[in-house]
Amino acid sequence: MTIGSTGPGEVSLARALTRTALAVDPHCFDGEVIAKAKICLLDFLSCAFEARNHPWSRQAIGIARAVGDGATIIGTRTVASPGDAAFANATMGHGLVREDMHAASICHHGVVIWPALLALSERTPLSGATFLGAAIIGYEAGAQIGRALFTTDLARLYRPTGLVAPLGAALAGSYALGLTEDAATSAVAIAANTSSGLNEWPRAGGSEMYFHPGFAARNAIAAIELAEAGALASETILEGEAGLFAAFRRQPAPSEIRLFAGPQPQIMAVYNKPAPACNFAQTAAQTALRVARQLGTSEDIETVSIRVPEAAARYPGCDSKGPFHNALQAKMSIPFSVAAVLARGALEEDNYADVGDSRILRLVERTDLQSAPDLTAAFPGNQGAEIFIGLRNGATVHHRLDNVIAATPDEIRARFRQAASDVIGGKRARHLEELVDDCTSLADSRVIAAWCRLEPTEQRLRPAS
Repeated sequence: MTIGSTGPGEVSLARALTRTALAVDPHCFDGEVIAKAKICLLDFLSCAFEARNHPWSRQAIGIARAVGDGATIIGTRTVASPGDAAFANATMGHGLVREDMHAASICHHGVVIWPALLALSERTPLSGATFLGAAIIGYEAGAQIGRALFTTDLARLYRPTGLVAPLGAALAGSYALGLTEDAATSAVAIAANTSSGLNEWPRAGGSEMYFHPGFAARNAIAAIELAEAGALASETILEGEAGLFAAFRRQPAPSEIRLFAGPQPQIMAVYNKPAPACNFAQTAAQTALRVARQLGTSEDIETVSIRVPEAAARYPGCDSKGPFHNALQAKMSIPFSVAAVLARGALEEDNYADVGDSRILRLVERTDLQSAPDLTAAFPGNQGAEIFIGLRNGATVHHRLDNVIAATPDEIRARFRQAASDVIGGKRARHLEELVDDCTSLADSRVIAAWCRLEPTEQRLRPAS
């Protein structure tokens, strides 16, 4: 039994979530939902392959303890304990700042859920249907808890991914492994005790952001394994007087948090980023690209006015105009992201290669970022942005997007094929994509993780950049 103070006939929030999740039939999801889960998995793998040589990825790989029979670290020959593999893979998946996004919870759920499930699938065989069903449950739980918990003020201090993704991943893993209701409730409660992640890094220029999903994934696995071993946790961890809501939001928890209560599962509200930058910079940068195509050159730009939802303007680092010490600070900054697009005429990773580019910094200095009431009212259903450009001749150029334009499945597949082929070779990359596409028919999903591993003759690791 888990430990709590619910009265007769009352069910704690953690147990209610667990009870609903464990009753889900993995075959109940329609084709559109399953297809979305597969695309999110391919997108995660794409980011992990592409980012594996970045310094933070190499650091996470470097601290993993290799074992003889363990879980795959993507793009390497290393197998490690499930927790260490999940930590490294989550860090790599976050390494480009291009992970998938659930706007209403301000959270990147996939970059925690997929590493945890991949590691667990190599420990305990899971059917492909169970593997994908568990992921959909994880997205749902994390999203619904995050929607209830987060405010703009809270998100300025604490990283949403670090606070709620461990709970979603713990519930996903508990479902996948077939834990009892008591054990799964304890796993969620233990995971809540690990909620963490401070948002000082955008200001200070630290790289700890990259490791937040790693901690979350590893802690989710530890919570599951402790619950399997019989550890008891506080059943009222969400609504209790010292529970998650009281501790972080400083308000009572809602009377209920329901899973799958809407017309579609929350994974359908997840969008896949088109650009490797902060979620809140995406739409503004896309709007700037339209301006850049109209102008052709940024030399005549005198002023740049950007309007975004309040959540975007207030998120840590999003309003920064420098100084920029590293690419991460630039990727978080809406002014920098917009200025880089205007100066370079493109929206791509190379926009952040030189944070001292004088063409970009000239425009950053001339930028005014404002929160717009109409865009705020539409958020999080829509994540719009509007840009007004003042030219030296007095003319004005104006463009607006009412919502972010997500990367399409074809775009996601194209960048997966490129990133995976660069690491494991074209033949293995094609087979890996086929395994993901055929996931619901797989008797044992561990083959997905296995095909992410380098064969001994395919070691292509380059020196860390």
